[in-house]
Amino acid sequence: MDFLHRPVLLKEAIEGLAIKENGIYVDGTAGGGGHSSEILKHLRGGTLILIDRDPDAIQTLTQRFSKNENSIIVKGNFGDMRELLAQRKLYRVDGVLLDIGVSSYQLDTAERGFSFHENAALDMRMSRRGTTAAELVNTLSFEELRRILLEYGEEKYAGAIAKGVVAAREKKPIETTVELAEIVKENVPQRVRRDGHPARKTFQAIRIAVNDELGALRRGLEGAFALLDSGGRLAVITFHSIEDRIVKQQMAAWCRGCTCPKDFPVCVCGNVPKAKWVNKKPICANETELTENPRARSAKLRICEKI
Repeated sequence: MDFLHRPVLLKEAIEGLAIKENGIYVDGTAGGGGHSSEILKHLRGGTLILIDRDPDAIQTLTQRFSKNENSIIVKGNFGDMRELLAQRKLYRVDGVLLDIGVSSYQLDTAERGFSFHENAALDMRMSRRGTTAAELVNTLSFEELRRILLEYGEEKYAGAIAKGVVAAREKKPIETTVELAEIVKENVPQRVRRDGHPARKTFQAIRIAVNDELGALRRGLEGAFALLDSGGRLAVITFHSIEDRIVKQQMAAWCRGCTCPKDFPVCVCGNVPKAKWVNKKPICANETELTENPRARSAKLRICEKI
């Protein structure tokens, strides 16, 4: 097993963290260690905490970095990073990197059940623990399925697809990725099938629900910012609009000062900025990276610095 993962926006993320040689840093979604490896190259006496909930990732990280005296490998959810670090008597860090979403390894390993391109058990669990995607699609009500597809996948045909899922599972349980993909295909207009695979948004939505990805992101942002020392930086890479919107709004809230109405002569709210933007506009992959790694096309990097 080799948890291969090509790090996206690597140079930009490392530069954005402004790494200090003796600093303490967190890679909250370490995966195969692409970003982690580069961070470690910049440390001389510092520490990097590598967190991931995927046991395959932890195995790879252990093989790569367990002998590196500057690294601490932690199995867990980045949404719980504050607690995970407190268990190790760490309460302040100089920087946190989060690379949100599913990894290339998870997508490309058919038996993990993330991809609609390969026939496999409908799993999608990043931690390999808890409720599977198959359990969700076979037990959730029509309304809840519709809500998940609409909110997490921004799927225009959420109602029709949810109706198709409910009808299909009444005949037999939906057990594989191909079965779900075919149900989606059968319940969207013909013209939609010509614009990429119509199951992409549905698989995204179900995966997010299985792994509570948006909940983990919100908790992870709050935990990371609480851990940052003054001058510490938080760098977050996202891959779709829902995640990016959450990151943008949270960072904007930290960077915002007075919230009084503009017509107030003096501030009465007392709010002061807790952070400042390092890059207010998202950093995206350049043409060279896009040629080498097409999956970087939707990636956006946002960075803020704690005041």
